[in-house]
Formats: sequence, C-alpha cells, structure tokens
Amino acid sequence: MTATRVVNLNVDMGESFGAYSIGNDDAILKIVRSANIACGFHAGDPVTMHTVVRRAKEEGVSIGAHPGFNDIWGFGRRRIDMRTDDLEYMIAYQIGALQAMAAYVGEKVTHLKPHGALNNIAAEHADYAMAIGRAIKAVDPNIIYVALSGSAMEKCGHDLGLRVAREGFCDRRYDDEGNLWSRKHSDAMIRDPELAAQQVVHMVLHDEVISRNGKAVTHQVDTLCIHGDEATAIPVAQACRKALEDAGVKIVTLPEMKLS
Repeated sequence: MTATRVVNLNVDMGESFGAYSIGNDDAILKIVRSANIACGFHAGDPVTMHTVVRRAKEEGVSIGAHPGFNDIWGFGRRRIDMRTDDLEYMIAYQIGALQAMAAYVGEKVTHLKPHGALNNIAAEHADYAMAIGRAIKAVDPNIIYVALSGSAMEKCGHDLGLRVAREGFCDRRYDDEGNLWSRKHSDAMIRDPELAAQQVVHMVLHDEVISRNGKAVTHQVDTLCIHGDEATAIPVAQACRKALEDAGVKIVTLPEMKLS
C-alpha cells in the first residue's frame, strides 16, 4: 500500500499595523495549519500579534515567527545589507517578541520563516542563512527553520543541527533555477486559484516545480506557503487545500511533520 502523502499548509499573516488592516486573518486561519506571524519589524504590532496567536490557538494552528528587516515603509521587501551579528540579534529579538505574545495563550513558537527580502537573500547567501539559524539555535533549538527548498537556508539549518521544513509556494512563480521569480516582474504572483492548485499538487506528488518557462526543477517540499496580504489569498488557499486533499494528501501542522 502506498503511504499517504503529508504536507503542511502555512500562511504569512498578522501583517496589520495600528489602524491599518491587511489580510483576512480570521478567514485564512480556518484553512491553513501553520501561521507565520509578523513580529513588528516589517509589519505587525503587539495587539495584532496577541490577537493572531489567540485565534491560531482556537483554530489548532501552529504558531511561527515571521521576522523581517526593520522596514515598515517597504513592508520588508527592500534588500538591506547588514552585519551578520546585527542580523542574528535582530532575528532573536523578533522571536522573543512573539514568544511573549504566545505565552499569553499558553502556547509556544514552533517554527520560523524569514520574510520578504530577508528570505530571498538568505536563500542564496550562507552568511545570512547561518545568522538566522544561529538566532534560532540560541533562543530555542526546537524551533523549526522553514527554508526555501534547495536553498542556503536548508543547508545551513541542517549544518546547525536544526529541524528544517523545506518550503514551496502556492502563489509564486519560479525561475529556471528553482528560485522565486522576482516581484519586480508583473507575473511574479499566481492569483488564479486553479493555477495555484495545479502547481502545489504537482509539487507535492512529483517533488518538482514547473518554472515560468516550463522547465521541471527538483523541489521537494514539507510545507506550502500562501501570502495572507494578497487580495486573492482566501480563494487561493481554499483551492489549494481542496486540490491537495482530493489528491489524497493529508494537511497537518508543522510540528506533526516528520522532519530531519
């Protein structure tokens, strides 16, 4: 008998700030199984963080940190050059902030996934990837390092002895090397629920992604991401979850995944 495929569905969320509301956090928490919550640097604030961790607990969704560059104006999507020790402490600071909010509801931070430009740089540059990993290891070595499949983050996480979840994206296109197609291009996002669903099912069942140019690239995944700030996030998330389950794939939280 063929073993049931298992995957995690995660969302970048909690990205409101003060009087400004971004994304439908309540609705998407009913679809995904893990939440990557902004920690106040690129977005988010203490009230938003507290609200999201409370709702995540109510929905049985695992709680993760989503740290980014200190870039509210650019939503963390602008590249910033930093000393790696400064970066390490900045990540540790943001983990601690979310741990404090999680403590209010009796939960723990179970994983970490870098945001935006930080994620893109760390995927390619080992010094950034190691700095993030060192912060995780110092604060709580049980935290799962969510890393773009095949990236420097994946390798560095393993080198540091951390558990690593290889990530793919429901709503992003890929280049021919298996990296995310830059947001500088108008076709970087997949906003059609059917197309997103086709991409994730193929990714999970065949351990590869089809690039924007039609090239098959090896891409093994443990978790699949949806961007909660997108206007199409809810229909995309619904379509992806339904398509995966229809294909016999079980959707679980990140702590339930068997990770190395």
